[in-house]
Amino acid sequence: MTLINWTPETQRAFTREPLVFTQTVADNELFSEEALIALIDRYPRDSVEVFTMGYEPTIFGEWYLGRKTASDGTELDGRALMDAVKAGRLWLNLRRVNHADPAVGALCDAIFKEVAEKTGTHNLKTDLGLLISSPNAHVVYHLDMPMVMLWQIRGVKTVYLYPADAGFFTDRQIEGIALRESDENLPYEAAFDRQAMIHDLKPGEMLTWPQNAPHRIVNGNMVNVSLSIEFMTPRALWRANVIYANGLLRRLFGLNPSLASSPKLLEPFKVVFARLYKMATGGFKGHKSPLKPAFSLDPARPGTIIYDDGVKPFTRQPAKKATKKAA
Repeated sequence: MTLINWTPETQRAFTREPLVFTQTVADNELFSEEALIALIDRYPRDSVEVFTMGYEPTIFGEWYLGRKTASDGTELDGRALMDAVKAGRLWLNLRRVNHADPAVGALCDAIFKEVAEKTGTHNLKTDLGLLISSPNAHVVYHLDMPMVMLWQIRGVKTVYLYPADAGFFTDRQIEGIALRESDENLPYEAAFDRQAMIHDLKPGEMLTWPQNAPHRIVNGNMVNVSLSIEFMTPRALWRANVIYANGLLRRLFGLNPSLASSPKLLEPFKVVFARLYKMATGGFKGHKSPLKPAFSLDPARPGTIIYDDGVKPFTRQPAKKATKKAA
């Protein structure tokens, strides 16, 4: 039994084009509500990430990291976190679950075995992340360095997917992500939507796209459960190393390389340069500041966010009143 419904066309276009598949993973008992609560409880506590966000999905930078505890330091268990997600404005992220849970790991292995059999791709660095998010929550415009498959388990989310070329980000911006001197978020312009693929991702669907394609996500008015599966193919890893090398050449030597127009014959030298630099130095030491927790949760009032002193709360902006035109 296959996990993904393939056609000859999607087998050929996998990783090269935006593709929507139907899939059977959404029916797996691993992702029933009680199973998810149990998974949260046995997942490494320090690795659970809780975020909240502003109310406008196109505004850059309104994103806070929170604690998995109440303001008095009491730990929230899986059920309390699930209740908070249902009632609040939260995005719960469990990264690399396949490395922490044997059952999820076996499922992830089965997915990539099927992908390899159907497409002939050799998949590297496979990571399955579990996303549990509140009604109407969102993720702003950003791009990922690895390849991504987004599997929808519960709820509906609208995915805005943009072309993976420099018209939607600059060379310096994507290099900053590769060098880890900035996070994945990017400045957004409303005009980008004219070229976006917009899809309402439903339970039992999976969406994948070319490497580095920017995207943003807006949940429907219901709890969403998704699997964000990241991986690298040899070609994707090559591209990531070229971007990394371009960033080094710009920052260390003042050069101005271009991902789109630099000569392809230089790429092998860039890949070797990037790998040698990582081996010799441990990687580029950028100026990215780690996110610090900015809020706690109240288990007695699920979904209530208790902001730290000095943290500006996110508030919904009042709707603008229509003005009457003079006669």
